[in-house]
Amino acid sequence: MKLGQRREGFSNKLGFVLAAAGSAVGLGNIWRFPYLTAKYGGGIFLITYLILVLSFGYALLISEIGIGRMTRRGPIGSFRKLCSRQKSFLHSVRIGGWINAIVPMIIVPYYFVIGGWVTKYVFAQACNPAATFHKDATAVIGGKSMSASAAYFQNFITSWQESLLFLLIFIVLAGIVVACGVKKGIERFNKVLMPMLVILILGICIYCIFLPNAGAGFKYYLMPDISKFSYMTVVAAMGQLFFSLSIAMGIMITYGVYMKRSDDLVSNVNQVELFDTGISFLAGMMIIPAVVAFGGEKAAENAGVGLIFVTMPQVFASFPAGRFFGTVFFILVLFAAATSAVSLLETNVHTISQEMRLSRRSALFYCLLEIAVIGSITVLGYSVLSDVHPLAFIEKYKGFDILDTLDFISNSVMMPIGAIFTTVLVVAVIGLEKFSRHVKPEGKWYRQYLFQLCMCVIVIPCLLVVLLNATGLLK
Repeated sequence: MKLGQRREGFSNKLGFVLAAAGSAVGLGNIWRFPYLTAKYGGGIFLITYLILVLSFGYALLISEIGIGRMTRRGPIGSFRKLCSRQKSFLHSVRIGGWINAIVPMIIVPYYFVIGGWVTKYVFAQACNPAATFHKDATAVIGGKSMSASAAYFQNFITSWQESLLFLLIFIVLAGIVVACGVKKGIERFNKVLMPMLVILILGICIYCIFLPNAGAGFKYYLMPDISKFSYMTVVAAMGQLFFSLSIAMGIMITYGVYMKRSDDLVSNVNQVELFDTGISFLAGMMIIPAVVAFGGEKAAENAGVGLIFVTMPQVFASFPAGRFFGTVFFILVLFAAATSAVSLLETNVHTISQEMRLSRRSALFYCLLEIAVIGSITVLGYSVLSDVHPLAFIEKYKGFDILDTLDFISNSVMMPIGAIFTTVLVVAVIGLEKFSRHVKPEGKWYRQYLFQLCMCVIVIPCLLVVLLNATGLLK
């Protein structure tokens, strides 16, 4: 960014809240949250997640937005500015800025790949008869019999030409929005899409209530079963928090830069937190009861990452007007993917423009080039590079493909480390009292003591649990 250039910002509080919520609400809510909830026991995972959102998630969310607003810098610049006068080990905390800045650069290529998959499925649902994905339909690939829905997904991701085409379409869509800037692009984009997203989710939720056997699905989702609780429930919920709230990605620090000092930071964070958690909850209400009603608890628990690409098309194929509802569902998922993709891209553009002193247009070009190159390699990981397993030297992760590897490095390793550095920055470098005064200059705020308790006692131990699990030291 040129020195004389006026920094763009959000026009009002609603613009910030919807943009931040648009970042937080994405594939993590619509895709990742339901399949993790199903995998880790339904209601017990939901309760664990909600507790962590209100404590751990709240503390880090208010920290990151506050850091951005306090310094008027992106992740790298904010850590550098705050640590510049520190000595000893506190000076080295500035490395946390680089970690927070690199994370979205790792995430954005494979996130765009999945966004391309979602784009493809909008057309797949709209252009194919529902019977194409029926649970009783089968197909044979490589001598192996599987459901027609699974075969359709397998054929698509292994067709690198088609996968690259839809990756390119998604890149162009996100690039156009970011090229328009903060007010005319990101803010306007989220003001339109976020309300539409809520309306679509509510509509499908209401429809799911009237499905046969839906009661069993709602019971599984809402009634906690303590026998299904384990430390992995906490680890999975922690990992989900990073994706769901866009924590430790530099996004919220960047959006804090654009936030006016006169805006009520606490109120904004509360609204973002409420909106994001509400969407996750409704996504679970929309998907899990339908899957349980369709195939029972085991079907939900075993669906995994294929939940929306394999299982949900089968569910819609059993609906009256399933083709219509399937198309609407994937349009909804596309909206969610697009809002977060734009936020990830904007964070990278802001970082590159600040650190390399480039215009937004030049920074956007380099960011899109990075997505195209690494995204293409990720796509090829399911076809011509299917034998490439970057973590094959680690027994626990030897089967990981390129996308799995990027997800593991970012979500299980770098995000927890980045969040630890953010915690140290707020507690030891800035100081809790000084930071609290910046958050609310006129006095104490609701949940201030909870914030301080979490930052001092809860956050780092929880993050260490995630890291120890990732390294295999915690079993």
